[in-house]
Amino acid sequence: MTDFELQRKNMVESQVRPSDITDRRITRAMLALPREGFASDVSRELAYMDRDLPVGSPVGGRTPRALVAPRVLAQLVQLLEIEDGDRVLDVGTATGYGAAVLSRLARSVIALECDEALATQARVALAAQSIDNVTVVSGSLPAGWAPEAPYAAILLAGVVQEVPAALLDQLQEGGRLAAIVASNGIGHLMQWRRLSGGCASRRVGEASGQRLPGFERVAGFAF
Repeated sequence: MTDFELQRKNMVESQVRPSDITDRRITRAMLALPREGFASDVSRELAYMDRDLPVGSPVGGRTPRALVAPRVLAQLVQLLEIEDGDRVLDVGTATGYGAAVLSRLARSVIALECDEALATQARVALAAQSIDNVTVVSGSLPAGWAPEAPYAAILLAGVVQEVPAALLDQLQEGGRLAAIVASNGIGHLMQWRRLSGGCASRRVGEASGQRLPGFERVAGFAF
Protein backbone atom coordinates (compact mmCIF):
# COMPACT_ATOMS: atom_id res chain seq x y z
CA MET A 1 0.00 0.00 0.00
CA THR A 2 1.29 3.45 -0.90
CA ASP A 3 2.26 5.59 2.09
CA PHE A 4 0.81 8.89 0.87
CA GLU A 5 1.46 10.65 4.19
CA LEU A 6 5.19 9.91 3.96
CA GLN A 7 5.23 10.99 0.31
CA ARG A 8 3.50 14.22 1.28
CA LYS A 9 6.15 15.02 3.87
CA ASN A 10 8.90 14.19 1.39
CA MET A 11 7.25 16.47 -1.21
CA VAL A 12 7.33 19.41 1.17
CA GLU A 13 10.87 18.76 2.40
CA SER A 14 12.49 17.99 -0.96
CA GLN A 15 10.44 20.07 -3.41
CA VAL A 16 8.70 22.93 -1.62
CA ARG A 17 11.00 24.12 1.17
CA PRO A 18 14.14 24.26 -1.05
CA SER A 19 12.28 26.52 -3.52
CA ASP A 20 12.59 29.64 -1.32
CA ILE A 21 9.12 29.17 0.17
CA THR A 22 9.25 31.27 3.31
CA ASP A 23 5.50 31.51 3.99
CA ARG A 24 4.98 28.68 6.47
CA ARG A 25 1.22 28.74 5.90
CA ILE A 26 1.88 27.31 2.44
CA THR A 27 4.00 24.43 3.69
CA ARG A 28 1.48 23.70 6.45
CA ALA A 29 -1.35 23.63 3.92
CA MET A 30 0.54 21.29 1.60
CA LEU A 31 1.43 19.00 4.50
CA ALA A 32 -2.21 18.81 5.56
CA LEU A 33 -3.94 18.37 2.19
CA PRO A 34 -3.96 14.96 0.45
CA ARG A 35 -2.95 15.75 -3.14
CA GLU A 36 -3.88 12.18 -4.09
CA GLY A 37 -7.49 13.08 -3.28
CA PHE A 38 -7.47 15.49 -6.21
CA ALA A 39 -5.86 13.03 -8.65
CA SER A 40 -7.56 10.69 -11.08
CA ASP A 41 -7.64 6.98 -10.33
CA VAL A 42 -4.81 6.33 -12.79
CA SER A 43 -2.57 9.12 -11.48
CA ARG A 44 -2.93 8.76 -7.70
CA GLU A 45 0.39 6.95 -7.39
CA LEU A 46 2.10 9.93 -9.06
CA ALA A 47 0.48 12.57 -6.85
CA TYR A 48 3.66 13.63 -5.06
CA MET A 49 6.17 13.61 -7.90
CA ASP A 50 7.88 16.87 -8.86
CA ARG A 51 5.83 17.30 -12.01
CA ASP A 52 2.46 18.44 -13.31
CA LEU A 53 -0.20 15.85 -12.50
CA PRO A 54 -2.51 14.99 -15.43
CA VAL A 55 -6.17 15.13 -14.44
CA GLY A 56 -7.98 15.47 -17.77
CA SER A 57 -7.47 13.76 -21.11
CA PRO A 58 -7.77 15.84 -24.28
CA VAL A 59 -11.20 15.16 -25.79
CA GLY A 60 -12.29 16.58 -29.10
CA GLY A 61 -9.12 18.63 -29.48
CA ARG A 62 -9.33 20.13 -26.00
CA THR A 63 -6.17 21.16 -24.16
CA PRO A 64 -4.88 18.46 -21.76
CA ARG A 65 -5.27 19.53 -18.15
CA ALA A 66 -3.04 19.02 -15.15
CA LEU A 67 -2.45 20.17 -11.59
CA VAL A 68 0.56 22.48 -11.33
CA ALA A 69 3.71 20.80 -9.94
CA PRO A 70 3.88 21.24 -6.13
CA ARG A 71 6.99 23.46 -6.00
CA VAL A 72 5.69 25.71 -8.80
CA LEU A 73 2.28 25.99 -7.15
CA ALA A 74 3.95 26.98 -3.89
CA GLN A 75 5.99 29.66 -5.70
CA LEU A 76 2.89 31.06 -7.40
CA VAL A 77 0.90 31.13 -4.16
CA GLN A 78 3.74 32.89 -2.34
CA LEU A 79 3.77 35.59 -5.03
CA LEU A 80 0.11 36.30 -4.23
CA GLU A 81 1.05 37.56 -0.74
CA ILE A 82 -2.34 36.46 0.61
CA GLU A 83 -3.68 37.86 3.86
CA ASP A 84 -6.30 36.23 6.10
CA GLY A 85 -9.19 38.44 4.97
CA ASP A 86 -8.54 38.23 1.24
CA ARG A 87 -10.89 37.04 -1.49
CA VAL A 88 -8.95 35.07 -4.12
CA LEU A 89 -9.72 33.89 -7.66
CA ASP A 90 -8.19 30.58 -8.82
CA VAL A 91 -8.29 30.51 -12.63
CA GLY A 92 -8.13 27.00 -14.10
CA THR A 93 -8.68 25.14 -10.85
CA ALA A 94 -9.06 21.72 -12.60
CA THR A 95 -9.83 19.29 -9.75
CA GLY A 96 -9.36 21.93 -7.05
CA TYR A 97 -6.05 21.18 -5.31
CA GLY A 98 -4.70 24.71 -5.78
CA ALA A 99 -7.97 26.14 -4.49
CA ALA A 100 -7.69 23.89 -1.46
CA VAL A 101 -4.22 25.26 -0.69
CA LEU A 102 -5.49 28.82 -1.17
CA SER A 103 -8.41 28.10 1.17
CA ARG A 104 -5.96 27.67 4.05
CA LEU A 105 -4.60 31.20 3.52
CA ALA A 106 -7.56 33.32 2.36
CA ARG A 107 -11.01 34.17 3.67
CA SER A 108 -12.72 32.91 0.51
CA VAL A 109 -11.77 31.45 -2.87
CA ILE A 110 -13.61 31.46 -6.18
CA ALA A 111 -12.36 28.46 -8.19
CA LEU A 112 -13.01 29.00 -11.90
CA GLU A 113 -13.00 26.05 -14.33
CA CYS A 114 -14.03 25.89 -17.99
CA ASP A 115 -14.45 22.10 -18.09
CA GLU A 116 -17.69 21.12 -16.34
CA ALA A 117 -16.50 17.56 -15.70
CA LEU A 118 -13.40 18.86 -13.91
CA ALA A 119 -15.50 21.41 -12.01
CA THR A 120 -17.68 18.57 -10.74
CA GLN A 121 -14.61 16.62 -9.64
CA ALA A 122 -13.34 19.72 -7.84
CA ARG A 123 -16.59 20.13 -5.93
CA VAL A 124 -16.48 16.47 -4.84
CA ALA A 125 -12.80 16.60 -3.83
CA LEU A 126 -13.19 19.84 -1.87
CA ALA A 127 -16.29 18.55 -0.10
CA ALA A 128 -14.39 15.39 0.87
CA GLN A 129 -11.90 17.65 2.71
CA SER A 130 -14.74 19.62 4.39
CA ILE A 131 -13.53 22.83 2.73
CA ASP A 132 -16.39 25.29 2.87
CA ASN A 133 -14.77 28.59 1.84
CA VAL A 134 -14.24 27.64 -1.82
CA THR A 135 -16.94 28.15 -4.45
CA VAL A 136 -16.41 26.34 -7.76
CA VAL A 137 -17.83 28.12 -10.79
CA SER A 138 -17.82 27.30 -14.51
CA GLY A 139 -16.95 29.73 -17.27
CA SER A 140 -14.35 31.13 -19.62
CA LEU A 141 -10.93 31.25 -17.96
CA PRO A 142 -9.63 34.43 -19.68
CA ALA A 143 -12.82 36.28 -18.69
CA GLY A 144 -12.26 35.64 -14.98
CA TRP A 145 -15.28 35.87 -12.68
CA ALA A 146 -16.55 39.43 -12.55
CA PRO A 147 -19.56 38.82 -10.25
CA GLU A 148 -17.27 38.45 -7.21
CA ALA A 149 -14.63 41.00 -8.24
CA PRO A 150 -12.55 42.79 -7.15
CA TYR A 151 -10.08 40.25 -5.78
CA ALA A 152 -7.07 40.73 -3.54
CA ALA A 153 -5.25 38.01 -5.47
CA ILE A 154 -5.67 36.02 -8.69
CA LEU A 155 -3.83 32.78 -9.48
CA LEU A 156 -3.50 31.46 -13.03
CA ALA A 157 -3.00 27.73 -12.54
CA GLY A 158 -0.99 26.99 -15.66
CA VAL A 159 1.02 28.48 -18.49
CA VAL A 160 -0.38 31.35 -20.55
CA GLN A 161 0.99 33.37 -23.45
CA GLU A 162 -0.42 36.60 -22.09
CA VAL A 163 -2.61 37.85 -19.25
CA PRO A 164 -5.83 39.47 -20.51
CA ALA A 165 -6.74 42.96 -19.34
CA ALA A 166 -10.10 41.52 -18.22
CA LEU A 167 -8.32 39.59 -15.46
CA LEU A 168 -6.09 42.44 -14.35
CA ASP A 169 -9.16 44.67 -14.18
CA GLN A 170 -10.63 42.33 -11.57
CA LEU A 171 -7.84 43.11 -9.09
CA GLN A 172 -8.54 45.52 -6.26
CA GLU A 173 -6.11 48.35 -5.57
CA GLY A 174 -2.91 46.71 -4.35
CA GLY A 175 -4.10 43.32 -5.59
CA ARG A 176 -1.67 40.74 -6.97
CA LEU A 177 -1.84 38.31 -9.89
CA ALA A 178 0.62 35.42 -10.35
CA ALA A 179 1.10 33.37 -13.51
CA ILE A 180 3.58 31.46 -15.65
CA VAL A 181 3.95 33.35 -18.92
CA ALA A 182 5.52 31.61 -21.92
CA SER A 183 7.86 33.70 -24.06
CA ASN A 184 10.17 32.32 -26.76
CA GLY A 185 9.72 28.82 -25.42
CA ILE A 186 10.60 29.73 -21.82
CA GLY A 187 8.14 29.94 -18.95
CA HIS A 188 8.57 32.90 -16.60
CA LEU A 189 7.11 33.21 -13.11
CA MET A 190 5.47 36.63 -13.08
CA GLN A 191 3.71 38.85 -10.57
CA TRP A 192 1.42 41.78 -11.37
CA ARG A 193 0.31 44.37 -8.82
CA ARG A 194 -2.47 46.92 -9.34
CA LEU A 195 -1.34 50.38 -8.32
CA SER A 196 -3.15 53.67 -8.94
CA GLY A 197 -5.36 52.20 -11.63
CA GLY A 198 -2.52 50.56 -13.55
CA CYS A 199 -0.60 47.31 -13.17
CA ALA A 200 3.13 46.88 -12.63
CA SER A 201 4.72 43.52 -13.42
CA ARG A 202 7.95 41.81 -12.41
CA ARG A 203 9.68 38.62 -13.50
CA VAL A 204 10.68 36.37 -10.61
CA GLY A 205 12.16 33.25 -12.17
CA GLU A 206 11.58 30.43 -14.62
CA ALA A 207 9.00 27.65 -14.46
CA SER A 208 7.25 25.17 -16.69
CA GLY A 209 3.78 23.70 -16.73
CA GLN A 210 0.73 22.69 -18.73
CA ARG A 211 -0.84 25.52 -20.69
CA LEU A 212 -4.29 26.80 -19.79
CA PRO A 213 -6.91 26.80 -22.57
CA GLY A 214 -8.06 30.09 -24.01
CA PHE A 215 -4.95 32.18 -23.34
CA GLU A 216 -3.30 31.85 -26.73
CA ARG A 217 -1.96 35.12 -28.12
CA VAL A 218 -3.97 36.33 -31.11
CA ALA A 219 -1.71 36.72 -34.13
CA GLY A 220 -1.77 40.14 -35.72
CA PHE A 221 -1.92 40.93 -39.40
CA ALA A 222 1.30 41.61 -41.27
CA PHE A 223 1.34 44.31 -43.92
